Amino acid sequence: MRDVELWSVWFEDFFARIAGLFGRVEPRLTARAYLRALLGPVERKNGWQIAAYLGDRTPDRVQVFLRRMAWSADGLRDRVREFAVEYLGDPLAVLVLDETAVLKKGRMSVGVAPQYAGITGQVENCQVAVFAAYVTAKSRALVDRELYLGKTWAGDVARCRQAGVPTTRGKDVVTKPELGRRMVERAWRARTPFAWVAADSLYGQDRRLRAALERRRKGYVLAVPCDETTFTDVGEMRVDTLAARTPLVFERRSCGKGAKGERYYDWAVTEVTWPSEAGPARKGWRHLLLVRRSIADPTKLAYFAVHASAGTTMAALVRVAGLRWAIEDLFETAKTDCGLDQYEVRTWDAWHRHATLAMAALAFLQVTATRAAHLPAPRESAEPAAETTPAITPPPTHRHS
Repeated sequence: MRDVELWSVWFEDFFARIAGLFGRVEPRLTARAYLRALLGPVERKNGWQIAAYLGDRTPDRVQVFLRRMAWSADGLRDRVREFAVEYLGDPLAVLVLDETAVLKKGRMSVGVAPQYAGITGQVENCQVAVFAAYVTAKSRALVDRELYLGKTWAGDVARCRQAGVPTTRGKDVVTKPELGRRMVERAWRARTPFAWVAADSLYGQDRRLRAALERRRKGYVLAVPCDETTFTDVGEMRVDTLAARTPLVFERRSCGKGAKGERYYDWAVTEVTWPSEAGPARKGWRHLLLVRRSIADPTKLAYFAVHASAGTTMAALVRVAGLRWAIEDLFETAKTDCGLDQYEVRTWDAWHRHATLAMAALAFLQVTATRAAHLPAPRESAEPAAETTPAITPPPTHRHS
């Protein structure tokens, strides 16, 4: 079977898993075409260009599909997670939490406001969304998402009503760590196999998130700021002070490959007690402080709160810490290849529908690359092929440097 035919078979199998979510024939056909457009050679995957790819003169059908047709973005999210787990599932998987920003003009798009955008490192007029990535040794995929509503939106009843924000979300600001915690809980309730959660310091310093993981007996390697406090034999202490006063023994290890090859740092670990609503570490579990030191500049230290089962090795902790960057790769691939940030929608439902369809397209790409990599090598033909077809190749991997 030629590669392009195999890709088509795999796509139809994938769509058959989610087709029932779209009810009638018309939304099913539109959903299938929309996904093909997100996966296809469409320069900018917005309403007009997707409509042109579908053969429509105007984006009316696309807009109706995203705004008014009856189908559940949350139902699709759950199917995407199930699909990713079926092909990538691993009991040692890492669930990675992080947010990404999409720069926007104006003020009408739901959630848009002047706020910090990690993609530029400064305050921008943008939308910010929190995502969860499922990361295993096989591959990775985005499996959950929530749009963040800051102070300029939460509590503004009229503005939220106009954008279609559910009443339960429009009343108060729900913090990004709380959105991340809800995603972890959804994954746990769905019996998603994972052993660890990793995230940057915005999430790592949230004690409710840490407590939720400890109650579920899940490990975590969460970055924390230098002024985060922990308890030691001599009382409460900042982590940077603790690291300076403790005779740490560093080991040089790679936390994974980057754009320039293996990313080596010096690592050390010491036992602590993290303040948590869940209380002290339970039997068979430990609280640890993991310290990462730059080789080029030994004064540059990073700190990680760790909750791990007894006997967990340094190598395992470093591996989890390094896998946190996988979500950055996914964001870049989702934006460049699947149109995650190329939408032109303003309402709550339309945003979640487009974002989830982009997640679905990305999951299909990631799984397809994994499956294709394990196909047997084709036999050499005695005669040259009459025509050539594009091979299924893994989506580009954008490595953090």
